[in-house]
Amino acid sequence: MTSLNVEMLAADATEPITSAGNAHLGIAVLAGIAVIVLLITRFKLHAFLALTIGTLGLGAFASAPLDATIASFTKGLGSTVASVGVLIALGAILGKLLADSGGADQIVDTILEKAGGRSMPWAMVLIASVIGLPLFFEVGIVLLIPVVLLVAKRGNYSLMRIGVPALAGLSVMHGLVPPHPGPLVAIDALGANLGVTLALGVLVAVPTVIIAGPVFSRYAARWVDIPAPDRMIPERATEDLERRPGFGATVATVLLPVVLMLAKALVDIVVDDPENHVQRVFDVVGSPLIALLAAVVVGIFTLGRAAGFTKERISSTVETSLAPIAGVLLIVGAGGGFKQTLIDVGVGRMILEFSEDWSIPALLLAWLIAVAIRLATGSATVATISAAGLVAPLAADMSTTHAALLVLAIGAGSLFFSHVNDAGFWLVKEYFGMNVGQTIKTWSVMETIISVVGIAVVLLLSLVL
Repeated sequence: MTSLNVEMLAADATEPITSAGNAHLGIAVLAGIAVIVLLITRFKLHAFLALTIGTLGLGAFASAPLDATIASFTKGLGSTVASVGVLIALGAILGKLLADSGGADQIVDTILEKAGGRSMPWAMVLIASVIGLPLFFEVGIVLLIPVVLLVAKRGNYSLMRIGVPALAGLSVMHGLVPPHPGPLVAIDALGANLGVTLALGVLVAVPTVIIAGPVFSRYAARWVDIPAPDRMIPERATEDLERRPGFGATVATVLLPVVLMLAKALVDIVVDDPENHVQRVFDVVGSPLIALLAAVVVGIFTLGRAAGFTKERISSTVETSLAPIAGVLLIVGAGGGFKQTLIDVGVGRMILEFSEDWSIPALLLAWLIAVAIRLATGSATVATISAAGLVAPLAADMSTTHAALLVLAIGAGSLFFSHVNDAGFWLVKEYFGMNVGQTIKTWSVMETIISVVGIAVVLLLSLVL
């Protein structure tokens, strides 16, 4: 075993911290992941603690020095939070402004006024996709499901016909499109271009959400025909507001960061000259930090002030938006630490050596790894982080486009078959008033469709681009 001191490890993580053989490393990786899975599923330990303990277990199983393992973990945690943490915080602020100001309700109500009959499932998937861009999945569910229940109840629609498209829109945005935590972490780990990943993510999301949403909802409604549960239909959260933001201003605010990041990607492709003044300007305004910060600043006026919020109310909204994401930041950071430890113990080289002898394409390999971890842990974020760490070396020689597709392959795999070890499974079950079997036949199957269609579209794009 190679002994590498902490200072050398912090300076250069390209050399493995052990010289264990591939078989030994493979067993160590499986043991480390098994520890994480066991702690989360059996002992119900918080994912942050499970990832931390699992990382130390990985180092021990790989015969790495404890000080080097700790250095790898803290380095990975710090770099991940530094690159992703601020973006998650800004996304949470924008989402809270959208929800509290009534802007989300304004989007929902306006689209529902224009839709009816057979177009309602398509309206719901559109609403969920737009709302889901800046919102965390759990926040989106809490925000949209009451609307779904109200529409189904008052319009006499099948609950699954309306609900499945909304869930599909939220889930696809969560797994495939930045600035959600999973895609952001994968982009950082693989060194992918955010603008290109965002553009391709939207491209993959469109057919995926159509098949898993409006199309699949026809069958889900036949399999599970239940009424909207009255006990889960709350009063609208924005009834106490004197006024709400306008529809156009709200949509423009939500889409602002997306437009800025896509514009940067487009200019980078068209101009392709780092010294060009126009490209340098777009590199700044289209960076994730500036794009999201601009949306938050604009949102304070177009959402908060438009709803009649005082300066104190806006400050309170911002403050309350940050508390719930503490756990997310810690999980993402610990996942980054686990990823860095995987790299530093030499797992990256092991994956590269194995993949040279396999006929499995890198994109499919990444998807399969994410699927396995998703099924075991129930967490899309943990699956994304762990899979990104394992396949990161494969992205080293990839083009910008294929690195982005690798991110999307991992994101698609992280959504595969949500079941009883996923908090989202129970959230959907309770909101819709279903039993476990009904939830599996609708929600779990829908998630699987998203995953399979997503990787199919990614593989097709890899042949074309």
